[in-house]
Amino acid sequence: MKSILLALVSLGMLSGCATIVGNETQAVVIDSRPQGVSFVVQDETGRAVAQGITPQTVILQKSNGSYFGKKKYQVMLEAPGYVPQTLALKQQISHWYSLGNIPLGGFIGWLLVDPFHGGMYYIEPQGVQPIMNPVGARS
Repeated sequence: MKSILLALVSLGMLSGCATIVGNETQAVVIDSRPQGVSFVVQDETGRAVAQGITPQTVILQKSNGSYFGKKKYQVMLEAPGYVPQTLALKQQISHWYSLGNIPLGGFIGWLLVDPFHGGMYYIEPQGVQPIMNPVGARS
């Protein structure tokens, strides 16, 4: 009985709360006014990770797999007759990471498990819908 209890406690100490509760990916809605605008989502290396026509939902990775390796994204939108726009998607620390590790032992989750997993982050905003300005229009 003691060995089973010890195994369960050890398992809990080796887990991270954000890893358990969060996901490695997140859906982000890319929309625009008017709709039908071409978009490209680039990561921090400049690589296109998603592209299409608005409205569309894209699935983005939250971590690059390195220690505290959160991803960074920018959304570039363009359409004939409209001024192109570039919007940044920011990553924030999840409350599951900052507070949720306390009941599970804390430091193992904070420093060893969660920093490699994207579950400790969330992407903001969860959806973009910029208003595209016609070329020559005053904003």
